[in-house]
Amino acid sequence: MLDTTPLTTAVDHFADRLRAAPQSRLQRGAAAEALALAREFARWAQRLENPASPPREMPDAGMFAAADQITVAGRDLALVLTDPADLTRALALVEDARKRASV
Repeated sequence: MLDTTPLTTAVDHFADRLRAAPQSRLQRGAAAEALALAREFARWAQRLENPASPPREMPDAGMFAAADQITVAGRDLALVLTDPADLTRALALVEDARKRASV
């Protein structure tokens, strides 16, 4: 079993930074970055769990929900990852999104 603790830690850190960010930063794109990453992680997890079904898109629940959405999607992905290369890729995606979000 793959230890995905680094992914859940990175996702939690990103989510905590979003929760602490001022509304103006969320409006300037931080929330959109988080939602985009949450959607990507959700699609990825769905493809791994059920490749025959078309993935459903995570809805936009608003900028104040972005931190929760990234937490849920990141933890869902962490549960189904089995390949260390995928874990490395997921970690890089979190870091890239966090940098673009400037949090």
